[in-house]
Amino acid sequence: MDLKIPIVISDELGDDVITANALLNLASGEIVQVQYQNYDVAAKGLPWEHEDYDFSCGMLSNNGKDVEFTVQVNQTTGQYTVSATELQEIKMRAAALFSGVPSATLIEDIAPKSRRRRA
Repeated sequence: MDLKIPIVISDELGDDVITANALLNLASGEIVQVQYQNYDVAAKGLPWEHEDYDFSCGMLSNNGKDVEFTVQVNQTTGQYTVSATELQEIKMRAAALFSGVPSATLIEDIAPKSRRRRA
């Protein structure tokens, strides 16, 4: 499955925040088509190359509701990604937030079905 959703990446640098629009692949956790907003990569370099780089995070939004998550940067390749564990949590939190159903309810609905399959 190749399901990509729009996200915003924020790179935290000391007192500055550099933002970018991108697409998160919900199957693999890869982040592609990164387009920085009001930031010239050719002149300033990649945000994570700066000495005062702290961390990167992502946010996906739907109808005024947001889900924030940790974004990892491979400093060798420059690839932004989300770990498998974080990706699963994003899916659960997004489903709960965007559907209006509490995440605990989603987990309860899933857990009994999983137990029945094992029996």
